[in-house]
Amino acid sequence: MASESAEDPGTAAAVAAAEAAGPSSGESVRIDSWIWSVRLVKTRSLGAAACKGGHVRVNGERVKPSHSLRVGDEVRLRAETRERIVVVKRLIRKRVGAPVAVQCYIDNSPPPPPRDAVAPAGVRDRGTGRPTKRDRREMERLRGPAGPGAFGPPAGFGGPGDQDAPAGGTGGRGGRGARRGRDSRGGASGGAARP
Repeated sequence: MASESAEDPGTAAAVAAAEAAGPSSGESVRIDSWIWSVRLVKTRSLGAAACKGGHVRVNGERVKPSHSLRVGDEVRLRAETRERIVVVKRLIRKRVGAPVAVQCYIDNSPPPPPRDAVAPAGVRDRGTGRPTKRDRREMERLRGPAGPGAFGPPAGFGGPGDQDAPAGGTGGRGGRGARRGRDSRGGASGGAARP
């Protein structure tokens, strides 16, 4: 361990700072915090969401975000398109740089698939023009249902089944039935309602 950090004085200082900020002897660290600290996920909330979704296993069992992690535990994380398998070497609480983070675990993950093996879905030759309807459908079939625009309009923009949209349309001034000087029933404002 000392030979790893002796090579680069900047890394050695960062390791020392990470150990100082780590838990004292006998304490443990939350799994969502640790996978964020060692840069297996981008944010702590993504780490918590991965735990809640069952994408994180410690020693073969699904865990909650508050699960206490110990040195020697095997952590399996399904993130993006691959599975990461790591064994905990050091517990830290604060997020550290990549060179220090790598020293906190032993990576037993299978190698990621080569980029050439993953076929680019829907890539067209330059200069072929706008895709026809048939071409577009073939590209969507290759991409799958999670392609761009597959989720419909954002909430509140009047898509089908949108409960957040106001009943009277856009809710702004003007529009159908919302002329100035009339209430929502079509009568003159300020006067008595007609029978």
